[in-house]
Amino acid sequence: MSPRDLALAFVVILVWGMNFVVIKVGLNGIPPMLLGGLRFLLAAVPAVFFVKRPAIPTRWLVAYGATISLGQFAFLFTAMAVGMPAGLASVVLQAQAFFTVALGALLLKEPFRRHNAVGLLVAAGGLALIGEEGGAGMTLIGFVLTLCAALMWGLGNIATKKAGKADMLGLVVWGSLIPPLPFFALSWWLEGPDRIQAALGSVSGASVFAVVYLSFIATLVGYGLWAWLMSRHPAAQVAPFSLLIPVIGLAAAAALLGEIPTPAQIGGALLVMAGLLVNTFGGRRRA
Repeated sequence: MSPRDLALAFVVILVWGMNFVVIKVGLNGIPPMLLGGLRFLLAAVPAVFFVKRPAIPTRWLVAYGATISLGQFAFLFTAMAVGMPAGLASVVLQAQAFFTVALGALLLKEPFRRHNAVGLLVAAGGLALIGEEGGAGMTLIGFVLTLCAALMWGLGNIATKKAGKADMLGLVVWGSLIPPLPFFALSWWLEGPDRIQAALGSVSGASVFAVVYLSFIATLVGYGLWAWLMSRHPAAQVAPFSLLIPVIGLAAAAALLGEIPTPAQIGGALLVMAGLLVNTFGGRRRA
């Protein structure tokens, strides 16, 4: 990988790691379902007029948008609104890797190897430690909802596999057409018109920045650069960079939001990272 491509990979990881702090900032002024609707509305429009629709069946495009976009962020935004710290959210959300492996074995009959099982057990121990410890501003419902978000991400990965080879940027942009209306309907139902009007009527510069960041930088720029890197290099060379997202997430949350995990939560986060490393590199080590 050239120095330029290496720098771009770190830009993507920095953008996605900071994403959790920005979500927390956005939720200070905009309720979670409304924030989700605004994020994906701006991610889809006007980009959908300039990015080609991915050549996949409509049912898998809808499945992708309903899981990775709507399901994941409905749960994640709600989790962070009810007490999931940004830094710990960046760690717990990585459970998606294990949900993906397990769902792939269950639904796609993909092999579930020994190193996958070891990595899953190690990471599960770390997640249990984080969930049991509490403290540092974390609530149990926030932790559980973040796991639900990870499950939605895993289901979205399965939908992507079933869809076959597709342009990632096109999939993200066109998949972003699916969530806005359900998000706005959920906002009307759960948050109510008065809260929506209050949020939009007194929107702050920080809230505007959060929506713009989540829509354009985290979604379009992040996935666009990631897709470009994946097209130029083997997936096994690019994908491990995502292991740095929780590192950036924890550091940014501590520096910018003052979220300092307890020693037990730090230990749990290290176990999750160790499990991810085993899951990612265990098969290569065995070979």
